[in-house]
Amino acid sequence: MSHLLLHAFHEHPEQAYALERVLLQSATPAKSPKELISSMWREIHGSDNWAGLLDPLHPWLRREIVKYGELAQATYDAFDPHRPESCCYSPEGLLDCLGLAENGYRVSGYVYAATHVELPHFLEHPLHADAWTAKESHWMGYVAVSDDAETQRIGRRDIVTVWRGTATPSEWFKDLQARPEPIESRSKAGTGEHVWVGRGFQSVYKSRSKSATPNKNMDSSASEQVMAQVMALVNAHRAKGEEVSLTITGHSLGGALALLNAHEAASVMPDLPVSVVSFGGPRVGNAAFGEELRGFGARVLRVVAEQDLVPKVPGVVYAHVGTELRVDTRVSPYLKQGLHPAGVHGLETYLHLVDGYWCSGSEFRAEAKRDVLLVNKRGDMLKKELGVPARWYRRPSLSVWQGGRRLPTKLRRWHVR
Repeated sequence: MSHLLLHAFHEHPEQAYALERVLLQSATPAKSPKELISSMWREIHGSDNWAGLLDPLHPWLRREIVKYGELAQATYDAFDPHRPESCCYSPEGLLDCLGLAENGYRVSGYVYAATHVELPHFLEHPLHADAWTAKESHWMGYVAVSDDAETQRIGRRDIVTVWRGTATPSEWFKDLQARPEPIESRSKAGTGEHVWVGRGFQSVYKSRSKSATPNKNMDSSASEQVMAQVMALVNAHRAKGEEVSLTITGHSLGGALALLNAHEAASVMPDLPVSVVSFGGPRVGNAAFGEELRGFGARVLRVVAEQDLVPKVPGVVYAHVGTELRVDTRVSPYLKQGLHPAGVHGLETYLHLVDGYWCSGSEFRAEAKRDVLLVNKRGDMLKKELGVPARWYRRPSLSVWQGGRRLPTKLRRWHVR
């Protein structure tokens, strides 16, 4: 196995080039077989709140969860802290450059959010702190749509909105309370209780910016941008007689934005199947917000690690919504134990645990496909005896895509930091 090879290379530094080759081979996640799931796509998409599919975890659902998680991981891998206002790659090249073309989606457009917003303190510092202090709008995620082959496999045209989140919260132990802010209830019936969400989450989703970026004059909110793209795609594909779904995914702060996006999308398009697959997301609003979201028919699957602190905050006046899939770092024979809040919260740690999960109380799956190397892609959560370098990942050269065309493979290179 590759982690054993890495241990050997760790003992022999002169073989650093071979080590690099091993890491390059692991930069693209290994794939489980792509089963034809069209016969039960509605159940996989959460029509029955994933009843009977989570314990044990249905293999078709496991692969779909990992697929959406990999699409979310792309927002971290393509993010440049020195240019937070833009993605490192064009929409046409994003997934291909990151080794995710085989997931079967093409990016249709990007989403930007205003800076100088008030985040909860426990999510104050994202992947790179300066991304949130820049004076310009910054890249927050993307909208993608399944290609023809993936559409046939999964039984419908799947539109996906992907939200970038935080990676290393540094204020988890300080002032974990986010101030609530009322939002306009979109339910005609009403819940009888005021609906409110965390002020910081709402400000990221709804705030506008007039500042210019290299890409556009961004004068619309993230909400307006994503809804315009989603509605255009839904209308275009329905006009062709296709069945369409919306799946919204994100990690950490991205998981919170995914819920706000689902709340809006499900209320505006009540006949559209809307589901959320989130990883390590915090509580977003009060119980009335969750009730209204359920009333719109949106389905939410929250993947939560037992040891992760972020899903436990903000405080008790906030409530989680949806169905929970709980994983545990203690089950994996590869992960460090003890207090490692940043490592536990990492999205690659989550994907490793989902891939190894069979059922509650079971051991780590021997058939898990994803390379354990990916856990240390941007973190340091693997046991030291495995010899896997911490934070070994560097994105592909920015010259991979030039002038709208993809450079030949021989002119591209991955780097180990």
